[in-house]
Amino acid sequence: MDGTEISGPSLDRAVIFQGHALMPWMTATANVAFALSCRHRSWSRAQHDKAAREALARVGLSQAADRKPAELSGGMKQRVGIARPLALAPKMLLMDEPFSAPDALTRGALQDEVARLVTETQQTAFMITQDLDEAILLADCILLMSNGPGARIAEVVVNTLPTPRTRANLHHMPGYHALRDHVLDFLITRSKDFGAKAPPAGWSPRAVPEVSPALSIPPPLAAE
Repeated sequence: MDGTEISGPSLDRAVIFQGHALMPWMTATANVAFALSCRHRSWSRAQHDKAAREALARVGLSQAADRKPAELSGGMKQRVGIARPLALAPKMLLMDEPFSAPDALTRGALQDEVARLVTETQQTAFMITQDLDEAILLADCILLMSNGPGARIAEVVVNTLPTPRTRANLHHMPGYHALRDHVLDFLITRSKDFGAKAPPAGWSPRAVPEVSPALSIPPPLAAE
């Protein structure tokens, strides 16, 4: 990150976990304020509290700021889990399948919420997901991994579908099906051909078919 190899933890990188990972004895505000107290040690408690409530307001949880996790729905807990790292304003936001736990309706709302917040804050985000449509909806760049153990990046696919994208219009976009078919083809037929050390003999990235001069999808790049 920033041209430097990552060798340990840092508050420059914040995580949205697959589970909400909240401390059950703390209120929503206190959960967010605890993270802020680690980054801004010189701030007063009132400053931590104020910044935490502002972060909760950004994810639509002002009314639940003083509730503990047991008093929140699953989707609300996950929103607190999203507000906490966003409050830190990290250089990179790391997301470990953050939308896999909530129900489908809440999942869609959270996807829209995070996409909006990342765009507003110009935040760099790196997300792990096994949902193909989620990757196409949210990502500018999709990293396709080989099978493990010793998994590695096998292809880098640039997503040139126009933004903003929504779940409602995604499958109507020119280029969507070509992009989806390319990634799906890799997952079904080619990911098993990649070992931990090198691609199979004679392999080269396959270009995704162009759908129009304006919305063509560039060929994926082979990772070193």
